[in-house]
Amino acid sequence: MIIIKSRKEIEKIKSSCNIVARALEELKKMVCPGITTRELDRIAEDFIVKSGGIPAFKGYRGYPSASCISVNEEIVHGIPSGRCLKDGDIVSIDLGVLLDGYYGDAAITVAVNKIDNETRKLLEVTEKSLYKAIDIAMTGNRVADISCTIQDYVEGAGYSVVREFVGHGIGRSLHEDPPVPNFGERGKGPRLKAGMVLAIEPMVNAGGSDLLILDNGWTAVTKDGRRSAHFEHTVAITEDGPLILSML
Repeated sequence: MIIIKSRKEIEKIKSSCNIVARALEELKKMVCPGITTRELDRIAEDFIVKSGGIPAFKGYRGYPSASCISVNEEIVHGIPSGRCLKDGDIVSIDLGVLLDGYYGDAAITVAVNKIDNETRKLLEVTEKSLYKAIDIAMTGNRVADISCTIQDYVEGAGYSVVREFVGHGIGRSLHEDPPVPNFGERGKGPRLKAGMVLAIEPMVNAGGSDLLILDNGWTAVTKDGRRSAHFEHTVAITEDGPLILSML
């Protein structure tokens, strides 16, 4: 069931998203060679708690950390560890916050110092696909219009979209209806209505779309070992067009 949010509820989601956005900005500054993903997770958790929020991912379905930090070939759900970042790595940071009963969710992929042109293009295409999708997240369109927009742009650039993990509705629960895949057929799926709030999150692989789940039961990696990028915003559908709630 798709839950339509009131303006007051959207404001509450925006408050949660504001903590997420500020935390991601802080983490972006801290990404450097030598820092461990566990240290980044600690910084994230401290920031969220000091801001009055609750780390939404920690304990969710048994997940052990406040953040998902995925490096290079890791697609999503990378568990923070003693792994040190190195020059030329890319690191995807996915954060969720619970505040006053409502969730916010967003993700970025950050370069560790200088990256090669191929990797830079991967990040640029993934991020641009997100904003292209947001541009058509308007009343009257359908969920699959978002999905198809991402797929067409990504595949047109020579990359592949991840199919096993999708975006989602968000509000009083971290994951609500409708699912928002990164692939689909235009004109299909539920019609977008004012008051819907969606977490739109393209996950894009430099190579094929196939993935594997590591023995920890969480971390998804590309089957071919090539790199993956992930960007996400929480977006409200309004009569005046899409409103990005997780943007500062």
